[in-house]
Amino acid sequence: MKEIWLLTEGDSWDEVKEQVKDAIEIGFTGVVVDEEYAEKAKKLGRIGVVARKGMRGKIDGKDAYFIDITSADEQLKAIELSSDAAYLFLSFSDWRIIPLENLIAMKKNAKLIAEVNSVDDANVVLTTLEKGADGIAVSSEVGREGMLEFHRTVAEQAERLSLKTAVIEEVRPLGVGERVCVDTVTMMSVGEGMLVGSSAGFMFLVASESEESEYVASRPFRVNAGCVSSYVKVGEKTKYLAELKAGDEVEIVKHDGSARKSYVGRVKIERRPLILVRAKAGNEEGVVILQNAETIKLVAPGGKHVSVAELKPGDEVLVWLGKKARHFGVGVDEFIVEK
Repeated sequence: MKEIWLLTEGDSWDEVKEQVKDAIEIGFTGVVVDEEYAEKAKKLGRIGVVARKGMRGKIDGKDAYFIDITSADEQLKAIELSSDAAYLFLSFSDWRIIPLENLIAMKKNAKLIAEVNSVDDANVVLTTLEKGADGIAVSSEVGREGMLEFHRTVAEQAERLSLKTAVIEEVRPLGVGERVCVDTVTMMSVGEGMLVGSSAGFMFLVASESEESEYVASRPFRVNAGCVSSYVKVGEKTKYLAELKAGDEVEIVKHDGSARKSYVGRVKIERRPLILVRAKAGNEEGVVILQNAETIKLVAPGGKHVSVAELKPGDEVLVWLGKKARHFGVGVDEFIVEK
C-alpha cells in the first residue's frame, strides 16, 4: 500500500500539534517533525514519526534522509543511502521524471517518499515505471482540506489485482471441521471479499456477508473465509486463516481487482460442516474449502454473489493466480507442488 506523510511546519508546538492531530484523524502514514517535537507527537496517537534534524532524521531508531535531487551526484548518493536507510524523502527542485525512474529501479531497501506540491504530481510519482514511489510527502501548508484531497489521491492508487475467471469443476460436501469467520473494522459492499484458497497460487474471491438473507441479517464487516488451513492473501504475503487475530492487517478485494487495506476486529473459529470447491482457470487448478451453508458465497464476474449451496460445475467465479511457493507467507523461487 502507498504511504502518505505530512511535513509539518510551525514556529511552536501548538501549531505543529494541530497538524499532527489532523494527520492522525485523516489517516496519514506518518509525520515529519523537528527533533524537539518528536516525543510529544508520538503521544498524540499511533502514527509514524520521523524526528528531523537538518537533512537527517530518525524513525524507530532507523535512519531517514532528506535529499534534494538536483544532479546525478545526488541521485547516486540516494542510491547508496538506500542500502541501510529506512526512508529517503526526495524533493526535486528542477522536476524531472527520469531521476525518479532511476531511483525506483536502482534503490535498495529504503522506501522512497517523494515530496509533491500538487495532485497531478502525486499521480505521476505514484505511477512512474508502473510501480511508482513508495509514497508521497506533502507540506502542512496545504491545510486540512488539501490533506484530505492528497489522502484520497493515494487511496485511489490502491493496488489493482488481475483477477481471472475460473470454471467450477467439482462441488463436494466434506465432513465437519473448523472454519474461520473474519470480522473486520471495515464495512464491505456486494462484490467485495477476501482472496482465500488451499494453495498460495490459486485463491478464490470469497464474498463478504454484505447481502441480506431470508434467515439472517447482513454482516457487511464479515467474511466467512474458509477452513483453518486455508491461505488468505494479505498484500504481497499470505497467512493461514487460523493465524489471524484482532489487529492483524487484511486485504479487501473488489470484483474489479481493486484492493484496500483493513484490519481484523475479531476472529471466530467454530466447528461446522464443510464443502470443497474445485475450479480451473486456463491450465491452473485450485481448491477452496468453505463452510457448507447458503450464506457462504463466492464472487462471480461482474460482482454477483453465488452461494455454495447453489454452485455447480460449469459456473464461473473470480480467482487470483499468484506465486505458488511460499516460506512463512513470503513468495520464494523453489520447486513446490500443492494439490
